[in-house]
Amino acid sequence: MKLQTKILIQKETKNQINYNSKVLLLGSCFSENIGNKFNYFKFQSLQNPFGILFHPIAIENLVTNVINQKKYTEEDLIYQNEIWHSFDAHSSLSSLDKNEILNHLNSAITSTNKKLEEASHIVITLGTSWVYRHIESDKIVVNCHKIPQKKFLKELLSVDEITESLEAIIALIKSINKNVSILFTVSPVRHFKDGFIENTQSKSHLITAIHQIIDERKNTHYFPSYEIMMDELRDYRFYNEDMIHPNKTAINYIWERFIATWFSDKTKATLKEIDAIQRGILHRPFNESSEQHQQFLNNLEAKKDKIQKEFSFIKF
Repeated sequence: MKLQTKILIQKETKNQINYNSKVLLLGSCFSENIGNKFNYFKFQSLQNPFGILFHPIAIENLVTNVINQKKYTEEDLIYQNEIWHSFDAHSSLSSLDKNEILNHLNSAITSTNKKLEEASHIVITLGTSWVYRHIESDKIVVNCHKIPQKKFLKELLSVDEITESLEAIIALIKSINKNVSILFTVSPVRHFKDGFIENTQSKSHLITAIHQIIDERKNTHYFPSYEIMMDELRDYRFYNEDMIHPNKTAINYIWERFIATWFSDKTKATLKEIDAIQRGILHRPFNESSEQHQQFLNNLEAKKDKIQKEFSFIKF
């Protein structure tokens, strides 16, 4: 008896992700969940250098600024509630110190530019079609930074506007890295603050636009994380207590589907070895001085040495 509808995902046979891959992850908070997996398994990856970016215009602006190597100055900042912010970045980069946020922004431009040029894979996770336009500057912002809502207009990006933005993102990236594989996905996190119906409308705009621009012949792909959550995991036991964000079980399940789709068999084997090392590092013995524990530590060091001889960039 089948108790679950399973989404069929064709395994990628070209440009698979392995430990020589360099991965850049941009987008919504779900990209953070997947990015944390890449970090745990010691891939060469960078995630959201400007913080979480929920909508395609934010990602387009980031890519544009990075390629143009924008230099941030005080004129690009806003001062609100005694904190310095940037409309181009998430509040996680905000600071009490003006120079600190400028250093973070400009350092992120430099590191992201390098990563864009050398990346083998870029994973872009779109969260919403809803955007906020700052009335005074007529600019669509990344984050409102708790500035009064009356200073913004809330807008829903049309399918055509999203399509145009995604095409610009692809063209910009390909202009400096023509061989990169770009993976689009839609975040399974539901934005119910916009409204139930409005969230569905928003996600549908994103999905429709993505499917107008993906072309495997041009190394642009779609991974159905949203559909996996909605169909394979359609039960509230796969959500956190807020009933909005996927829980650890759901994230692990989607990660496993991603591995099955994009990773080679050799890479999967290495994942298991690194997972064993990571679990070993976290192990807390009852008796640290026991002979058994000392042997355990020796075995753990041998496993680390084996991995680091094969992949010198990996540090534990």
